[in-house]
Amino acid sequence: MTDEKNDSPGQETRRRRRSHGGLTLRDVAKLAGVAPITASRALNTPEQVSPEILARVRDAVERTGYVPNILAGGLASRQTRLVAAVVPTISSPVFLEMIEALTRSLTAAGYQLMLGQSGYTESREDELLEAIIGRRADGVVLTGVMRSPLARRRLLASGIPVVETWDLTPTPIDMLVGFSHGRLGSAVAAYLHGRGRRRVAIISANDDRARQRTAAFIQTAQALKLAGADGQIPACYVGAPTTVGHGRSGLRELLAAHPDIDAVFCSSDMLAMGVLNEAHAQGIDVPGRLGVIGLGDQSFARDLHPALTTVRIDGNVIGETAAHFILERIAGRRVAEPVCDIGFTIVERSTI
Repeated sequence: MTDEKNDSPGQETRRRRRSHGGLTLRDVAKLAGVAPITASRALNTPEQVSPEILARVRDAVERTGYVPNILAGGLASRQTRLVAAVVPTISSPVFLEMIEALTRSLTAAGYQLMLGQSGYTESREDELLEAIIGRRADGVVLTGVMRSPLARRRLLASGIPVVETWDLTPTPIDMLVGFSHGRLGSAVAAYLHGRGRRRVAIISANDDRARQRTAAFIQTAQALKLAGADGQIPACYVGAPTTVGHGRSGLRELLAAHPDIDAVFCSSDMLAMGVLNEAHAQGIDVPGRLGVIGLGDQSFARDLHPALTTVRIDGNVIGETAAHFILERIAGRRVAEPVCDIGFTIVERSTI
């Protein structure tokens, strides 16, 4: 029996680590009856070992509950197998399709999605990106186009593959999957004109992308003579993220000042639901007296009464394409078309 009093300080420290530390790869290798390097190959590159050895190592892992140290492996390979996605808010359902598609596509390739909530201010986004870059994510997916000069410089300097989404710009940082908010706003105004509406209004969030849509909607609506006698298109701006309550109060505000409006474009389906609720409370016929169109084609849109006419943005395509771009770049392959415009679709139902 060893007398611990005679141990050197280094030996005592090593014994303490073995007694109180977590399970190691060496422990798994010993149980499997293989060398640690063989156990490592079985876990990280299973195609390099025989089926018999692979089965022994996996059995040892299952019996011990061992979890590989991903950070240590990442330091050795310069990969963390993490991709970060930055969204303004996780409370809005509009981004869920994209997040689910990203998660599904990345998981299938052996990567995990790390989700960050930036809010709607540049300062919070800058802080979040600094943390992501410091942790050396293998890829970054941004919601919207990066407008902060500081964040752009940091992302460019990091060398991390970046995909901007939900917008278009002639000067992307790296890769881009999105659509034109300006063209969307113009298309909705033209659609309402084509459906016989002559006094249109808008209820919109006040974030950057929503302002792009609003400006284009107003400009096109004015050109199509959809304004009142004063030549103005009534607009009500609400905070982001938008809510049903914003839609209800927004419609009340618009009708109090402009009782002749016959259609409202809402910058989210949540706002449109609020408009429908308020119209029902006031006994306003939709779509006879008032037309309503939303944005997002959320799962509840078709189940509202009346079913909501809205603009569909395919979040699945955004997420799958962004994941494909990131994975191609991680693998060292060139992305032939790094800018993808997925467009949008006006889904006509019963509120126009």
